[in-house]
Amino acid sequence: MKKSILCGALLLGLAISCNEDGLNQINPNGVTFDTYFNNAAELTAGVNSIYALVQSNSLVSREWFFTHDLRGDEMASGGGQLETPRNQLLIGVHDTGNALASSIWRGWYRTIHRANVVLEKGPTVQSITPALRDRLLGEARFLRAWAYYELATFFGGVPLYKEFAKSVDGAKARSPQREVYDFVIADLKAAEPGLPTTYDAANQGRASKAAAQMLLARTYLQLGDYANARTELRKIVDSGVYRLVDNYADLTNEEGEFNAESILEVVYMPSGGAFNWGGDGDGNAVQEETVRSQEYSAIAWRNVIPSNRILNEYETVAKGDAKDDPRYALSYWTEGDRFNNGNTMLTSTMVQGNSSVVAGRTLKVSWRKYSIMYKSNASNQQSGINMRIMRYADVLLMLAECENELGNSAAALTLMNQVRARASVAMPAYPTRNYPCRNKDEVFDAIVHERMVELAAEQVRNFDIIRWRKNKKLKTEPLTYFQANKHELLPIPQVEIDNNPMIDIKDQNPGY
Repeated sequence: MKKSILCGALLLGLAISCNEDGLNQINPNGVTFDTYFNNAAELTAGVNSIYALVQSNSLVSREWFFTHDLRGDEMASGGGQLETPRNQLLIGVHDTGNALASSIWRGWYRTIHRANVVLEKGPTVQSITPALRDRLLGEARFLRAWAYYELATFFGGVPLYKEFAKSVDGAKARSPQREVYDFVIADLKAAEPGLPTTYDAANQGRASKAAAQMLLARTYLQLGDYANARTELRKIVDSGVYRLVDNYADLTNEEGEFNAESILEVVYMPSGGAFNWGGDGDGNAVQEETVRSQEYSAIAWRNVIPSNRILNEYETVAKGDAKDDPRYALSYWTEGDRFNNGNTMLTSTMVQGNSSVVAGRTLKVSWRKYSIMYKSNASNQQSGINMRIMRYADVLLMLAECENELGNSAAALTLMNQVRARASVAMPAYPTRNYPCRNKDEVFDAIVHERMVELAAEQVRNFDIIRWRKNKKLKTEPLTYFQANKHELLPIPQVEIDNNPMIDIKDQNPGY
């Protein structure tokens, strides 16, 4: 017999006990929904607990970036050290038991449930200023919307919990993908007025007005609604708050955190903190660091490496372009590079695993973005580098796409050329020899190229492919393993089908 246990002990010790003998027992020593959320400090703590889950091992600290990266065409296997569930995603042979898909499903729903608690109890808090209450509830709505945006784009239709489930009777069936996206849009529109334009130093990392606008734009783009996406992106540009920074390396290193280009970051403690491999939440299991550098760096595990596809995408003089794109050297470690503050030279013997082929040359190339190697030669490459979730260059490139789709190709070129003119990049303006941009289709080709080389390994390419495929924009399929009516979506995790009485095997995504 199928059963569902929805545990409520998700927020700061708010306790609903889950056991076989009494699913609805209340822990008499626990803090209850009725006795918590009495003042500003408690509501702030509730919102902070939502961020803690986003920061956690299930999500941004590890499995979120892996799932995005492995579902695109920017990655290749680093070698036999790549674990089986990750390799399954990389080559498209994953099934309903894939550990990464289950992890992000669980992580985002835990995020949603915590947000729902805050949104249910927050309006009743009395000892708080209206402005602070509106801001905190706006943050909770943003985080809930981000969770549903990710779930809907990865999995399609998903259960839509608008309130915190307090009993086993609260399980939901799948809602259609469009209904989930509509809920995301409504949440973000409700959140935006209460969110500030900027934060002081003590509150960096919280959702801002621009973060809500950018997530709205991303959602509209998934729906092929370029006009509404353009409206939201123009708000960010016209605010005058953000600008491109000169040094491209500052976008993914530790010293460049919270720079003028950054719109949303997931925050980690300075490098040298701690990472709890078994941790998946907060309290003693808090993730103070991320393992991104450990997983990808040349002298660490190097579980995945750049694909030949992305390595050969950059403009080079050898291909007839006017200049070698500096973003290549700023994105990858290659044999002969100096690291560890310039004190050590990278040799092939330091680097385990597979090689790449770049312009016909075989050599070992590794990801430099988010790698702490630039100032360390430690074998332990865990780091405190914040993960940049949203940045201004992406705003400009999405806006370029919108302008091109709406018949304003000249405006699209101007926006892309702003990104190319970054001081440390200074690439020739479009049109170029290999990107002549003579019509809408050729401008789109330039947009696809520019997004690839500007945003490589920043958890953007996967969802770009998904929306371009869905909106009939792809000329060729980027994923060699792709099977129609299967690989558009991840499978609903088997554990959800087993435990949710409202979802049956017949409700599974096609192909699984």
